[in-house]
Amino acid sequence: MPRSFRVADFLFEPHAPVSIPIARGGLYAVRRVYCVGRNYAEHIREMGNDEREPPFFFAKPADAVVVGGVAIPYPPQTADFHHEVELVVAIGKDGTDIAVADALEHVYGYACGLDMTRRDLQAIAKKAGRPWEMAKGFDYSAPIGTIEPASAIGHPEKGAITLSVNGEERQRGDLSDQIWSVAETIAYLSSLVTLKAGDIIMTGTPAGVGAVGRGDIIEGEIAGVGIVKTVIG
Repeated sequence: MPRSFRVADFLFEPHAPVSIPIARGGLYAVRRVYCVGRNYAEHIREMGNDEREPPFFFAKPADAVVVGGVAIPYPPQTADFHHEVELVVAIGKDGTDIAVADALEHVYGYACGLDMTRRDLQAIAKKAGRPWEMAKGFDYSAPIGTIEPASAIGHPEKGAITLSVNGEERQRGDLSDQIWSVAETIAYLSSLVTLKAGDIIMTGTPAGVGAVGRGDIIEGEIAGVGIVKTVIG
């Protein structure tokens, strides 16, 4: 039996769980945030990489998630802060070594999200062969919109994914352009780690990533899924 704890047992009061609103009501508690690095061919080419490689993953801490369209601060130690709009997959059922044919059974729902990136720090890390954490997993780096349950919208395989800055379109692609489908991504990732309810997967971004500055209004949208909006403070 799991041991039960009282708040008084802890050195300090535990942090409240990170949660994302669900469109039909309720909250989705976030456990882990996995991100697919390169999943749209045009974006891979614009970053100077080879599109034929298998997927790889990096992670953000759960408390990097930001919801509600609130402003996010321009992060320290960067002069090249980039936007990346992505389809977010919310896992609702535990599993390991999941077959592609069974993978969508593990999806609770979907949302539109932003993988905000300190691009200059990422470039330095890549050149030195170092981890990307400080380029990707910093505070407020994952604004995410409301989760739409798959039971209501199905499992989107196509549809426009776009991002605008101050009303000007910067990114446009289609979910059908993904090299690795949601089912394939879940299957591959679950061969590396056990996926659990509360895990979210950010599935990569289309071409057109670019820099933003203080005061910029960012709006991402995925047809049939939803929107995400934030302002750079």
